[in-house]
Amino acid sequence: MKRIGLMGCGTVADYGHIPVILNTPGLTLHAVFDPDPQRLRFVQEKFGLANTYQDEASFFASGIDAVTVTSPAPCHLANIRAASRAGKHVLCEKPLGMTEDECREMIDCTARAGVMLFTGFDYRFSPAALQIRQWLRDGAIGDLRSLRLIYIWNCHGKRQRNDQGLLVENARRQGRMDEGGPMVDCGVHQIDLARFWTGSEVQSWTAAGAWVDEYDAPDHMYLHMQHDSGAHSMVEISYSYCHTCQQPVNVFTYDLIGTKGLIRYDRNAKILDMRNQDGVFTMPFAPEKNFAALYEHFRDALAQGGSDVLPTGLDGLMAAKISREATDALVAQCPRGSK
Repeated sequence: MKRIGLMGCGTVADYGHIPVILNTPGLTLHAVFDPDPQRLRFVQEKFGLANTYQDEASFFASGIDAVTVTSPAPCHLANIRAASRAGKHVLCEKPLGMTEDECREMIDCTARAGVMLFTGFDYRFSPAALQIRQWLRDGAIGDLRSLRLIYIWNCHGKRQRNDQGLLVENARRQGRMDEGGPMVDCGVHQIDLARFWTGSEVQSWTAAGAWVDEYDAPDHMYLHMQHDSGAHSMVEISYSYCHTCQQPVNVFTYDLIGTKGLIRYDRNAKILDMRNQDGVFTMPFAPEKNFAALYEHFRDALAQGGSDVLPTGLDGLMAAKISREATDALVAQCPRGSK
């Protein structure tokens, strides 16, 4: 049984990481750290956790074998430095770091400490993503030439009602925009999938964006990536799609075009199919996320001393580098006053 320590008790930890760790055979959630006493108390009471810490040293001395970092992105570097000093393997939420330099330091410090570093790109482990990869490996649509990966939504809306029933700024959306916007926060998943499915590095990229809201970063963004293989990936990500609407909708799709066919995934329509000269082949639908499989592979990596499946620190670096540089280039072209 591997004892996991979790750093950061925010929303993603609450709905994703904590319940999955608690239900993964071979893992136990041994300790939780967060400097915020209210967040600690909330998860302690909700999940019945015994070992919760505001003090980092006590957390690392609690007997944990490995660490999951689910803190806000600006805290990731400090958390991974601390885990490296303590000799603990790390699974870190996306985005891995705020800059390429931060990611490189994470990779270097974990390597020097002799511990493993993985990035939590759980989209890779969706049965849909794995089926798409298998079709591509089997040559079902010939040579992959174009990837069109779209996720446009409102990031839970511009405003939400507080405990008093008053409409206030949505703090979660505001925080994501202040940290870099939709491509940095969310589009890293699609960037990783493009590299994962093509098996080919990104050699160049360009971006375009729109400023619907008044943040430095564009809240609706397009990224075009050229791969070494000759394939082209287009990623469209938005946090302003229906962001002020009473009844919001969203779009989440993958379209992969090859020389002999097409693969389609539509989350809302619950479609996963492949079309080629032999017909239409439909597979069971699956959601885009899979925290459970991510932790099963993390458990196996801890037992075996490595993994050829889990996204590495380098995978996290590449997604962070591309998303951040593309976003920063747009901010430089069209700055808007930060809120």
